[in-house]
Amino acid sequence: MSIFRRGAPLFVQALGLVIITLVAAQLISIAVIFNLPPPPPEFYRSTEIARALKSGQSVQPRDGRLLVVKQGGSVRAIGPDSPRRVEFKTNISRAIDVPVNRIELQIDNGPRFFVRRTPVTPPKTRDDGPRANGGGPREPFAREPGAGGPGAPGAPRPQGKDEPLIFGDFKLGVRQSDGHWLVVEPKPTFRFDSWQQRILLILLLSVAAVTPLAWLFARRLAQPITAFADAAERLGKDPRTPPLSISGSGEVVAAATAFNMMQERLRRYVEDRTAMVGAIAHDLRTPLTRLKFRIEAAPDDIRPKLAADIDQMEAMIAATLGFVRDTQRPAERTKLELSSLLESVMDEAAETGGEATVERSEKVVIEGDPVALKRLVSNLVDNALKYGAAARGRVYAEEGMAIIEVDDDGPGVPPGELERVFEPFYRGEPSRNRETGGIGLGLAVVRSLARAHGGDVALHNRAEGGLRACVRLPA
Repeated sequence: MSIFRRGAPLFVQALGLVIITLVAAQLISIAVIFNLPPPPPEFYRSTEIARALKSGQSVQPRDGRLLVVKQGGSVRAIGPDSPRRVEFKTNISRAIDVPVNRIELQIDNGPRFFVRRTPVTPPKTRDDGPRANGGGPREPFAREPGAGGPGAPGAPRPQGKDEPLIFGDFKLGVRQSDGHWLVVEPKPTFRFDSWQQRILLILLLSVAAVTPLAWLFARRLAQPITAFADAAERLGKDPRTPPLSISGSGEVVAAATAFNMMQERLRRYVEDRTAMVGAIAHDLRTPLTRLKFRIEAAPDDIRPKLAADIDQMEAMIAATLGFVRDTQRPAERTKLELSSLLESVMDEAAETGGEATVERSEKVVIEGDPVALKRLVSNLVDNALKYGAAARGRVYAEEGMAIIEVDDDGPGVPPGELERVFEPFYRGEPSRNRETGGIGLGLAVVRSLARAHGGDVALHNRAEGGLRACVRLPA
């Protein structure tokens, strides 16, 4: 259908779905009403009711449910008796030899939409009787004629009087001499009436007819939302991720275009700021080189201090340029086994004299950049060895995440600084000594690389002393 083509606006598609659903439901309703045969109603003869009252036992009618007889209770007629009701009660009173004023008839006036048609001697419904309350529905009384019906060509004329019938549910009570009631009624059953069954059938057919179209519409509506969620997740990991494909309804195309423009602006913003920091760091090398030559003429007592400051600034510039270079390097994601990576970094640290061990190593495979992840783990191990004199690492999987933990035996970090240590150039070591305090980019690089892989890193002071760095990455 043209309204459900991919370029159609969502408003038009939703409106079309509602209209088609209503039309389909009406067509199915008409088809059911005109094609299914009308169900026969239940009706009960006066002789069957009289037989049940005389015997006090249940009687199985020929065209209805079992007639049951109960002692007790009461029967109250609603409204004044019509001539047909009086005639029916009079017929019952004669059959059981009870005064008519001791008989009450309560009739269910529920929906009756169908007329019984049988191939042989259908009951004749009188249409000339008065209506209750001057214009209400006719009461469900009729007469069963003789075979062939009166006046039928070639049929014998029925002998005797026509037998009264009653349709549907009813209660007929006879008040006994002791004041109690003897009540006869069709056996109550938990079932749907014929008209209820047909409404249920129409509902089921309408649901079956419209469900495929509704499923198709819901699936098409959910696809762009899922695509936006995936694109947002990819954008959080890497601003250089490919843009969204622009297709679908007008609203989806507009949203995808806006998302792609936002992604492009974010990418340019990050690249511009990173490039600016790299350019500043690179340009600072020239004046620092000139300063090195000029301090040769400085007094001997201040020359060593100036040289140390210049060396520290050069180290910071080198670290900054390395950080910028790693950030701008295109990521190459491959399958990577983390326990092997951690063991290789620990072995390298142990070869240089550090106390580095792997306590727990589970095989956990993720998709990531091997160079970036190795730098992440190396920075954590270096920090543990520098500040805690030891590094103990472990790798395991938990709730769909790959966990890398590195513990040390150092003094830990004050609770108020557990987040600040991730800021670039922030050093918690108070001496500000390059040999002991570092540059202040190690943990900033760790968090940047972890978040680029869709994870994060956190620091915790251990109860037994020392610090624990915990990295969580999607497995």
